[in-house]
Amino acid sequence: MRWALPRKVANRVIFMDEGKIVEDADKEAFFANPQSERAKDFLAKILH
Repeated sequence: MRWALPRKVANRVIFMDEGKIVEDADKEAFFANPQSERAKDFLAKILH
């Protein structure tokens, strides 16, 4: 899976929507409990 490498090497995740940062979290928090609806939708599409 193409998301395996970023999850292994990244410490933080910055997630942007329409040029604005909507998430800035450590990788565990981002993948386990994203805060923005856009990030939730994105993760649902790529991880399932």
